[in-house]
Amino acid sequence: MSKCPIDPQKVVEWMSDMNAMFELPWSPRYSQTGESMSADDQSSMGYWALAATIAFTIVVFSFEGNLDARQKDAYLQTTFPKQLEQTVSKIDEERATAKKEAKKEDEDDDATKPLLPQMQSKFQNAQSYGLDKINFGMISSSFDTLQAVLMLIYGFLPYIWDLSVSIGTERFGWTEKDNEIKISLIFLLLTTLLGTVTSLPFELYSTFQIEKKHGFNKMTLGLFFTDKLKSTVLTFLIGGPFVSLLLYIIKIGGPYFYIYVWGFMFVFSVFMMTIVPVFIMPLFNKYEPLEDSDLKRSIYALADKLKYPLTKLFVMDGSKRSSHSNAFMFGFGNNKRIVLFDTLLTQVRDEEILAILGHELGHWKLGHTLSNFVITQLYFGAAFYFFSLCYTSDELFAAFGFNDSSRPTPTIIALLLFFQTLWAPVDKVLSFLLTLFSRYNEFGADRFSHGLGYSSQLQSGLVKIHLENLGAMCPDPWYSMYHYSHPPLVERLGAMMALDNSKKQA
Repeated sequence: MSKCPIDPQKVVEWMSDMNAMFELPWSPRYSQTGESMSADDQSSMGYWALAATIAFTIVVFSFEGNLDARQKDAYLQTTFPKQLEQTVSKIDEERATAKKEAKKEDEDDDATKPLLPQMQSKFQNAQSYGLDKINFGMISSSFDTLQAVLMLIYGFLPYIWDLSVSIGTERFGWTEKDNEIKISLIFLLLTTLLGTVTSLPFELYSTFQIEKKHGFNKMTLGLFFTDKLKSTVLTFLIGGPFVSLLLYIIKIGGPYFYIYVWGFMFVFSVFMMTIVPVFIMPLFNKYEPLEDSDLKRSIYALADKLKYPLTKLFVMDGSKRSSHSNAFMFGFGNNKRIVLFDTLLTQVRDEEILAILGHELGHWKLGHTLSNFVITQLYFGAAFYFFSLCYTSDELFAAFGFNDSSRPTPTIIALLLFFQTLWAPVDKVLSFLLTLFSRYNEFGADRFSHGLGYSSQLQSGLVKIHLENLGAMCPDPWYSMYHYSHPPLVERLGAMMALDNSKKQA
């Protein structure tokens, strides 16, 4: 008889190793002491911390992966959605009636052509674009989840921290006790560079494969890497001092440090709102004043009507990077500015631009901009308050490999682990609620533009932008509810049509 190629003893040893691997409490492969923590050494929080964090990461990945699969099925549909067809056909009927009443039968440019045939002709293109993006997103999220879990299992954070301490000590003579903030900056440098390297292939594929394939990407490799270099430098120039001040405030703030941190975050938010549009954004794009025209005068008249303190009106060379279009507002206090993408000016008519800006100005007039800022500040306050409650929880941090009792847990590590563990479920719930709040505000801004008399213009403008950007025409309802900060196109159009009907019946 031939000898069995499988060694039973090896099988027993493998099963024993697997059993030990899944036996609580879990400990990372690398720790500061080189020893695993036993159940007797850990509190209930430390006992469950690593396993619970990995389990939560996998549960979120599975849930969002299921939503991705639903959206993928939606992109595989080959029939143009009936509800969207009925909605857009009504828009075409209204536009044809308005055109006839205005006696412009001879006008036949692209801006006034029926929208439904255009959408139907681009439906498969939009489906293909969405399918490519969702497939790529599923691969990317799988990689991110696998990377996150492996980093937890193998003790990436304690390893990189100890490496940072070693570099700081050997190169600069810094000690962990006296120079924690400086070593924290080395730690952030290493993690940022690693994150940049691991994400680079995905960014390149997204930009130069998917976006280029569907006709959106206009970037060259030179421009891509120039942008990447600028972003990295800005991250260190702004992020370095920010992190240093944040850690310093936490260390000297005493038991109520979260109050001082909250104030610091408020000041920093205002600071960024001030410098980003003036100094940072011009590093990436060219902003030129909108040339004197009827559109310019109409925009200023609309801003004056709403008492919006518009000081400058720019056109941004968005076409340098992409053919996607957009418009946005920024500014602080009485120094407000509006920016139009140059691509937007070629895709929609002037009155549709006014309708879109009426929507954006509605966010300001209805207090959405201010409420979002307030919510962000409340979020910071709540997060840092709860962080203060577990800042000194050595058992929690020991579960992730920071188990050397002779070395205090670094503040930057405590922050990262708090937001990765205890705060992660809270953050997911709050993010979903904020998504719902954003969708509610979008409907409100649409109603505001409708109230300005721009209903038909906003509807046609939204359809054209959706068409030019190959937006999803039949999104899965569960996927869109979870991910979309803006309601699907057909819902927005339907809501405005309902307002039109109510107005006619009044």
